[in-house]
Amino acid sequence: MAVLLGYCRLITAINRWVAGAVSVLVFIMVAVISYEVVSRYFFDAPTTWAMELATLLFGPYFMLAGPYLLHTAGHVNVDILYGKLSPRLAGLVDCLTYPLIVTVAVIFIDQSLPVAMNAYDSGETSFTAWNPAIWPVKALIPVAFLLLSLQAVAETILAARRALGREVAV
Repeated sequence: MAVLLGYCRLITAINRWVAGAVSVLVFIMVAVISYEVVSRYFFDAPTTWAMELATLLFGPYFMLAGPYLLHTAGHVNVDILYGKLSPRLAGLVDCLTYPLIVTVAVIFIDQSLPVAMNAYDSGETSFTAWNPAIWPVKALIPVAFLLLSLQAVAETILAARRALGREVAV
């Protein structure tokens, strides 16, 4: 059991670090969009790159923060019934739902990995006036779903412990 808890702690620590690292992207996005607003409305000189850069930064931010958000239970949840369950029964329900997340994540990995590899092999760009490379963003999609699936496995282990009446903090 110590090995499983070690796995849970390791994956959660990795996802906590990744989420913290990508949280910096919010400040960059705010600066980029602010620059665009000032440039467009005060100097009548809109950029060709600002909104696209903000979009390209938001994708990795959203995708890579998601696995840690799964651990903190920060995703949208319907608590009408779940909130009334005992910890053990809630753990049992989680033992059924987290494997579904793993299944969906594996499907996304399977479908996005060839797309990411093709984007890298072809040096895919956005085909806009600015024309940045977008293969790095596409490459992060299977990585994000891998981290999500690993976190969902960890959450399944923790849910099983809750279902058995053994609470553990990670």
